[in-house]
Amino acid sequence: MTEPGAFAWPPSPIPTERLVLRASEARDRAVFVELFASPEVGAHVGGARPREELQRAMPDVPGRRPGCFVVELDGAMIGLLTLDPRDAGRRGHVLPEAGEAELGYLFLPQAWGRGYAFEACVAALDWFSGARPGEPVVLSTQSANERAMRLASKLGFIEVERFEEYGAEQWFGVRRPSAAPAAG
Repeated sequence: MTEPGAFAWPPSPIPTERLVLRASEARDRAVFVELFASPEVGAHVGGARPREELQRAMPDVPGRRPGCFVVELDGAMIGLLTLDPRDAGRRGHVLPEAGEAELGYLFLPQAWGRGYAFEACVAALDWFSGARPGEPVVLSTQSANERAMRLASKLGFIEVERFEEYGAEQWFGVRRPSAAPAAG
């Protein structure tokens, strides 16, 4: 994958049936802190971080970088979604040069189970396929995270391998450009 700056950023907001994907703004800072301090969210991403530490370290406009989308419902941030180059030093790659786009997402616990992650991911993957035609997208999640495993399958990701990382078994999959997500 070429560097993220190779596509126009930020893109125009991306509306879906219920959501809007957009670039981060200063008004989103409190929700970024809430996401990273949440024990429920942290259970699947290496643990929650102390709220006080986040308050001190969080920039005024967090997530203001290529590949990071705020997911908004009715004018309020409910999560974030990223398409970042996968670090070449980590296990799990499908391109010889590494650096594939890796899909990541975090949603507030009150937004779980309503199909928002699926809706947002489909929109971001559609946008990415237009911005980077023909490039695969990868995803890694704890294999014990049943919700994330179901979502990966619905989005059209297929398993490449499993490995141990961060003290847990990780599932690593790829979504080829021709993959279409399963119906909602």
